[in-house]
Amino acid sequence: MSAATQSVPAAARLPVEQRFPLRVWDLCVRLTHWGMALSIFVLAGTGYYLGRPFIVVPGAARDHFVTGNVKAVHMYAAIVFAISVLARLAWMLLGGRYASWRQFVPVTRTRMKRFIETVRFYTFLRVDGPGEVGHNPVAGVAYLAVYGLCLVQIATGLALWGASASPDTVLHAFAGIATWLGGLQITRWIHHAVMWLLLGFFVHHLATCILMTRVEGNGLIASIFSGTKFVTREDLEREKREGGA
Repeated sequence: MSAATQSVPAAARLPVEQRFPLRVWDLCVRLTHWGMALSIFVLAGTGYYLGRPFIVVPGAARDHFVTGNVKAVHMYAAIVFAISVLARLAWMLLGGRYASWRQFVPVTRTRMKRFIETVRFYTFLRVDGPGEVGHNPVAGVAYLAVYGLCLVQIATGLALWGASASPDTVLHAFAGIATWLGGLQITRWIHHAVMWLLLGFFVHHLATCILMTRVEGNGLIASIFSGTKFVTREDLEREKREGGA
């Protein structure tokens, strides 16, 4: 056996035929995931441009309306982002086992124990991965924090949008959020800072998914497209004993 093979935990070396395909991520989870992911990139790109316009075109601005078009794209992407985030939060209450809020909040003693074990794995104090069928407890808590950042982004975005909206529209009412936060400048700074936090999370999220796919050999990355993970009998039996907590 090669050194490279020895470095991979035994669970990840199980042949595919010893694993069981299980539909973990339903259609709503996958659609909202990709709705958030794709809109974040559009929002980050257009938002950065709106903060620091760098496209120079000849002639009068009214003949090109570059910044106006970028702002329109930003707003449409913001609508997709807000709908995706709010739909996923609602699905935590309405969805099945692996979409439930219990995957994000470790409310049981068993889940807390698994949280500690997963922290030990991430800090190199444990060799084997957590072997979770759904979200592992540490990832669940991290995702909950990210959803909190998303809500901040939605609120500050509505505040900035409302400040430039017509006074006779519903959107203008959200301008009061900026006043509560201390003004438009602070609101814009928070909006900008959260953008970088979300992009930083993306880098960490992608790296962690690649790591867990290799360590556990469960097809984690492919599962966000197909919804199906490949799990071991041991993981299924453990989850059954723990009641899917």
